[in-house]
Amino acid sequence: MAKENTKDITTVRDDIDAIDNQVLDLLKERLALAKSIGQLKDESKRAKWDPLRERQIYQRLTELNKGVFPDKALHSIFHEIITTCRLSQQKINVSYLGPEATFSHLAGVKYFGHSATYSPMESIDEVFSEVEKGRTDYGIVPVENSIEGAVFSTLDSFMKYKIKICGEMHMDISHNLVCRSGDINDIQTVASHAQPLAQCREWLRKHLPSCPTLPVFSTGAAAQMAANNPNIGAIATSLAIKTYDLQVVVSGIEDYRGNTTRFLIIGKESPAASGADRTSLLLGLMDRPGALNEILTVLSKADINLAKIESRPIKGKHWKYLFFLDLMGHIEDKKIKDCCESLKDLCSYFEWLGSYPRSDSSTDA
Repeated sequence: MAKENTKDITTVRDDIDAIDNQVLDLLKERLALAKSIGQLKDESKRAKWDPLRERQIYQRLTELNKGVFPDKALHSIFHEIITTCRLSQQKINVSYLGPEATFSHLAGVKYFGHSATYSPMESIDEVFSEVEKGRTDYGIVPVENSIEGAVFSTLDSFMKYKIKICGEMHMDISHNLVCRSGDINDIQTVASHAQPLAQCREWLRKHLPSCPTLPVFSTGAAAQMAANNPNIGAIATSLAIKTYDLQVVVSGIEDYRGNTTRFLIIGKESPAASGADRTSLLLGLMDRPGALNEILTVLSKADINLAKIESRPIKGKHWKYLFFLDLMGHIEDKKIKDCCESLKDLCSYFEWLGSYPRSDSSTDA
């Protein structure tokens, strides 16, 4: 009986190997076709990235799948295949808030895949600068968190640099307390970026009341410190655990579930309409009563959904503000385009920051 089971397992494994060989052959064929598409796009000077085409691929495969293969895993597998094939047409370099293994780095890998080249920067400001100067093709930056709100350094950088938003993604954030030994008794200081420290404030107060916290410029920097000092604990990503050979003390220490961070992909040009898009604007108001209400009235009359509005002070000008707006739709949509023309006449400052595919769902980190 044992012999029969062994034979059955061997036969099934042979079948799996045969399928894997077919999959590999088809992947190589798909890669060759993607390179051909890239050459045709070069000849016609078309953009390498077609978000509408990608959205159609995911929708078609999901419908064909009928839930047999887990939909989320199917999307993840084909996302890696599609990004790898796209990068075969043109290699890209992505800048992010470093060092290695920050949440921004993890978000970049999930968005662009493993085949892109990743360049860590010391600040969000530097990510914008590298993209504007053309030293990297894209940057990925956090713009808001569902618990702590807007990331002001990102909003302020939009006021300073001339770039375009190319995409967005939402990532579910789970915080891990890590250190070299994995023993909570060894931790005398907890280091991390200010936002994770704030998102875990109550847990730290309850479980490590005598340990001071140390804000640093990124979760990756905190993980590096923990790797070099046995008495420092860090709040860091799952990627940092592997990268810096750290041990998990406690996982999931965030104070609230449903902790999600929205990341923006910045570059030189926004993509064409995908059919499910968001448009971001940067506006300055006229110095008169009811100026903000005039803008909101224009949006309301045009039946445009305002997804976000955030104000930031203008550096060097007392009590002067610029407003960030997110509208549902693409600048190529007639009602968005007409609305923007009206806003230009009403505003002292108007800048279109980009139109880009909306993120459909969050991704666990």
